[in-house]
Amino acid sequence: MKLIFMGTPDFAKESLEAVYNAGYEILAVVTNPDRPKGRGMKMVESPVKEFAKEKGLEIYQPEKVKKNIEFIEELKKLNPDIICVVAYGKILPKEVLEIPKLGCINVHGSLLPKYRGAAPIQWAVLNGDKETGITTMYMDEGMDTGDMILKEKVTIGEDETTGELWNRLSKIGGELLVKTLKEIEKGSAPREKQGDNFTVAPMLDKKMAKIDWENKSAREIKNLVRGLNPIMGAYSFLNGKKIKFWKVAIATNKEKAKDVEKLKNGTVIVSNPKDGLFIKTKNGVIKVLEIQGENAKRMPIQDFLRGNKIEVNSIFE
Repeated sequence: MKLIFMGTPDFAKESLEAVYNAGYEILAVVTNPDRPKGRGMKMVESPVKEFAKEKGLEIYQPEKVKKNIEFIEELKKLNPDIICVVAYGKILPKEVLEIPKLGCINVHGSLLPKYRGAAPIQWAVLNGDKETGITTMYMDEGMDTGDMILKEKVTIGEDETTGELWNRLSKIGGELLVKTLKEIEKGSAPREKQGDNFTVAPMLDKKMAKIDWENKSAREIKNLVRGLNPIMGAYSFLNGKKIKFWKVAIATNKEKAKDVEKLKNGTVIVSNPKDGLFIKTKNGVIKVLEIQGENAKRMPIQDFLRGNKIEVNSIFE
C-alpha cells in the first residue's frame, strides 16, 4: 500500500513513525511550513518534518492546500492508494479527498462523535471527562464528520494534564493507524456513521486562561489548570502581578482556616513554605502545588514561598 502522510506536531510524528516502522511505502510527507518561534524568532521545523528528513522522505510544505492547483497536481502524480492525515492543521478540499482510491483517513484525538474540532484532547481535560480515546475515520468535506473505522478508549487520570494525555494518545494513535491500514488492506475495515450527538472542541482562547475565583468551584479551577498545562497555563493577579498556576489539588483540610465560608472567593487562607498555599473558591479550597511568578520559572509551591511572600487574607483577582 502506497501512502501520503499529512501532519505537523509531535502528535502526528508518532503516527508517521508507526507507519514508517510498519513498512508502508511513504510516497511523500506533507507538513506545515517552518515557522518563527521563541524570542529570537528562529525558523523551526515541525516534528513531522524533522522525522521525515531523518528518514530521507520526500517533503512538501505548501502554505495552503485549497485552490493550490500546482500542489494538488503533484499529489495526483504521486498516485497514492491512501492518504493518512493526523493533526495537519489544514482543511482538505474535495479535489484532494478524491485522489486516493482507498480514500483519506484521519486519526482523531477523541471518541467521535464527541469533540469534533481542533482541540479535542484539551477539552476532554478542561471539562473533567473521565474517559476519552482515539478514533480513526474516513474523511469527508465536513469537520471530523466522516465515517468511523476503529476506536480505542482510555481512562483520564484524576490529575492528568493535557500534555500527559496528549503524549499517551499520540502513541495510541500511531498504533491504531497501523491497525486501521491493515484492516483496509484486507478489505475488512468497519465503517460506522457518526450521528448528530456531537460536541464542538474549538481552538483555545487566551482569554479563558484567567481564573475566575468568584464564580468557579475548586473542581472547575483544577480542571482549568490541568487542561491548560502545558499550553499556556491558567493565571491570576495578586497585587498587580501575574501568577501562573501549573498544578493544583482540591484541598481536604479546610479546617486550617476558621470561618472559611465567610471569606471572599480568591482569598488566601494558608500561606507558608511548610503547609503550602491554600485559596478559597466558590465551592471548596484549592491547594497550590506548582506555580510561576511574573518573569520567573515555574516551581514547587514550597520553593516559591521561600523566596516570595504571599500574605494570608490577600485576594487573588
